[in-house]
Amino acid sequence: MRPLFATIDSAALRHNLGPVRRLAPRSKVYAVLKADAYGHGLLRAAAAFSQADGFALVELEGAVRLREAGFRQPIVLLEGFFEPRELPVLVEHGLSAVVHGMDQVEALDALPGNARLDVLLKANTGMNRLGLSTQEFPRGLDRLRRNPRIGSITLLTHFASADEARGVGWQMQALQHFPGWADLPKSLANSAAILRYPETYADWVRPGIMLYGCSPFPGRAGAGEGLRAAMTLESRIIAVQELKPGDTVGYGGAFQAARAMRIGVVACGYADGYPRHASTGTPVLVEGRLSRTVGRVSMDMLCVDVTGMTEARAGSRVVLWGEGLPVDDVASAAATVGYELLCAVAPRVPHVTSDLRGIDLEL
Repeated sequence: MRPLFATIDSAALRHNLGPVRRLAPRSKVYAVLKADAYGHGLLRAAAAFSQADGFALVELEGAVRLREAGFRQPIVLLEGFFEPRELPVLVEHGLSAVVHGMDQVEALDALPGNARLDVLLKANTGMNRLGLSTQEFPRGLDRLRRNPRIGSITLLTHFASADEARGVGWQMQALQHFPGWADLPKSLANSAAILRYPETYADWVRPGIMLYGCSPFPGRAGAGEGLRAAMTLESRIIAVQELKPGDTVGYGGAFQAARAMRIGVVACGYADGYPRHASTGTPVLVEGRLSRTVGRVSMDMLCVDVTGMTEARAGSRVVLWGEGLPVDDVASAAATVGYELLCAVAPRVPHVTSDLRGIDLEL
């Protein structure tokens, strides 16, 4: 086997639910499991978050998998349904749906007479992505309330800049212009709002990236928020090259050695999910020592500087992110966000679980 794998620390996942509970003790928690639980494995993460009050994701197939695996918590589909023919599946499996447009509100009139569907009615408070406007919201709410097949109705909105200086105040103020908003249970806070804005906690919070050990704030690592990295992506050096001054590395000769150097070739590339656009200088750990990438990332390999590391040789352990190296730091150096790196790990990379307290459902 190729010496590249991602280790998922289930104990870290369980740990990361703790700060959410401590910060928002009066709120129920939807653990967000979209995108295969941010690349950590849907059922693996759901098992680790079994004490969450509910789950949230966008993929109907994933929601059905959770039900078939025995999870009984409320499960909400964050983009709702895409076609009316999906509604019987939602009803059969006891799923909830976000309703973000009047076409969805109208489609719910076609629910069978014995159906019961809980919904989260989304208000567009300024992100201008999904959600009903202030003009549409009262009509949508009234129509849902008159539909005998609709169960509970929760108001939902999403913050556009909770992780930035603009904050959430402008959207919280906009929310007050939605008729009926004060009478409904609410789900407002994402990870950044949970960590920074207690006024947003309401009835349900929706932590996502923080559950996986990453900070939602640019330039900050999850450890600073009391979180533990749950994924470690690691590989091995498979070859070492000795460079003379002037030698180049990789495609296009994008890196040129200014002095004699040793270069380790690592079995990981952009086909594995490592960002191709990561430039020379992106941090890596070689046998626990901080180093850097050099040259362009290839499909199956990348190169790291092991000059002066006499212990570095073929077989040496390389951590691309995770244990000892926050994915936030790698993302910052690669001009992206930790979310993308975690979600982009390719299917060909084996995932293993480091905590065997329970059954690894996806090993």
